[in-house]
Amino acid sequence: MEISKAEITSAAAASTAAATSTSHAPELRGAEILVKALQAENVKFVWGYPGGAVLHIYDAFYKQDTIQHVLVRHEQAAVHAADGYARATGDVGVALVTSGPGVTNAVTGIATAYMDSIPMVVISGQVPTHAIGLDAFQECDTVGITRPVVKHNFLVKDVRQLAEVMKKAFHIARSGRPGPVVVDIPKDVSFNKTAYAGYPEKVEMRSYNPVRKGHGGQIRKALGLLMGAKRPYIYTGGGVVLGKAARELRALVDMLGYPCTNTLMGLGAYPASDPKFLGMLGMHGTVEANNAMQNCDVLLAVGARFDDRVIGNPKHFAQNERKIIHIDIDPSSISKRVKVDIPIVGDVKDVLSELVAMIKESGQKPDADALGAWWDTINGWRKGDCLKYDRGNKDVIKPQHVVETLWNLTKDADAYITSDVGQHQMWAAQYYRFDEPNRWINSGGLGTMGVGIPYAMGIKMAKPDSEVYCITGDGSVQMCIQELSTCLQYNTPIKIISLNNRYLGMVRQWQEIDYEGRYSHSYMDALPNFVKLAEAYGHVGMLIEHPRDVEPALREARKLKDRTVFMDFRTDPTENVFPMVKAGQGITEMLLGSEDL
Repeated sequence: MEISKAEITSAAAASTAAATSTSHAPELRGAEILVKALQAENVKFVWGYPGGAVLHIYDAFYKQDTIQHVLVRHEQAAVHAADGYARATGDVGVALVTSGPGVTNAVTGIATAYMDSIPMVVISGQVPTHAIGLDAFQECDTVGITRPVVKHNFLVKDVRQLAEVMKKAFHIARSGRPGPVVVDIPKDVSFNKTAYAGYPEKVEMRSYNPVRKGHGGQIRKALGLLMGAKRPYIYTGGGVVLGKAARELRALVDMLGYPCTNTLMGLGAYPASDPKFLGMLGMHGTVEANNAMQNCDVLLAVGARFDDRVIGNPKHFAQNERKIIHIDIDPSSISKRVKVDIPIVGDVKDVLSELVAMIKESGQKPDADALGAWWDTINGWRKGDCLKYDRGNKDVIKPQHVVETLWNLTKDADAYITSDVGQHQMWAAQYYRFDEPNRWINSGGLGTMGVGIPYAMGIKMAKPDSEVYCITGDGSVQMCIQELSTCLQYNTPIKIISLNNRYLGMVRQWQEIDYEGRYSHSYMDALPNFVKLAEAYGHVGMLIEHPRDVEPALREARKLKDRTVFMDFRTDPTENVFPMVKAGQGITEMLLGSEDL
């Protein structure tokens, strides 16, 4: 093929222009380019902890004033705080840690975000490039260690690649099925200089092009199934919250009048106060939610993954014949545990919008008689009131009562609820009735103890005028309790509600049910005085021991708007979470109370 003289001249001119542009570009160190990348991505907060491999980066942070760095007390908390911020805002959370133990301390936080598909960029320092692989001081194989728990990771060996890598990292973290991305930066790369022509405006990756738009033919098939259903059910997960599709979900459910359930991660996507909401489903879900899941004839699954805590035993779930429509951005999540009939790969917001438009256009209506009979069946299950507990107890604080009281006091407020992991997490999910998405912040997939306080810190930084409550237990809260120091330094006045039962409650519950009451190492024998501990960190501590004092204590804590308050509620140590589906059982094989043990 011949190239014209004009083409040669044009190419030469472009090359000269590029060279001139580069020659006029300022020379910046890698650390400065990193800061400019974060500024270009509109990052407001970075949670981190300094160390030798990231000192050039910290020096660059010292010289800017648009991004607030928050110094945590442990790298795990840095990632959790960035994670909590991302969950509450929908923005990419950013954490910064040093090499070696800085990275390994951060792995739990990275894995937590990965399991729940949270958009994050974690920047880690690395030993200088010439020392990589030589067992240098504070060296570890960051790329190798984090590979199983990230959406992607990068090792930047050339400062000239740093800006493009950061652009890719943010794009990968927030697009498609979101997730954490690790960028590992050797110390010499953060120090070296290169001409900086600006942050890339766009990014192209041939190997990464997530599908957004669902297949029209598949959506039309789904419409046919939904309209022909006699016992329809809509099951939604965290993908609806992450995909910002709560409005579209509500429009669909309200248009059809079908029953709806949320997973633990999806709570708030559909209002808990609406009668069409059957409560959370799964291991500690309601009787009506689980029975409807098992007995429906058409199931619409949106942004959910049929995990073990939701459907229990897959063989039991498969006993009842039903047609399943599954909408998800991630094709690998479809038919992974349960075979589906109509897979729709796409962004849930886009697909739901198209489905709603098709329903309106078709003019079709559900079978009113069949739907009425289905609701009669569901309301029959509801009459059992599976979340009842001893509300009249005047002697000992029931943990459910604390959560219900908090909900009654804050249901009309701009409130965010974080939790740690265990019994208190399930009681929070069951008894705090979330009407809005992104208000319930917890570790669903990995089940990480210790996230509650860092999550709350991250949210309070993002939402300083909102009320932020951490519902925790005496076991979980001690895993990141050092962050009470961070709360003081950065003035994040969160409210901590510790349901203190002197046990690792969920472990104790399983030991009571499955191990004949052999409480092996689940009793807390030397708890600190949490009131004095909170005061030692500069906060307010409260001890609440009687049911009559629960509401006054919560009211008092709410009045202390500018103080972090630690409320130590001494709750009934024998209380269990019900309903409960034992491991290996089907979701309708529920224990409803101590009488079933």
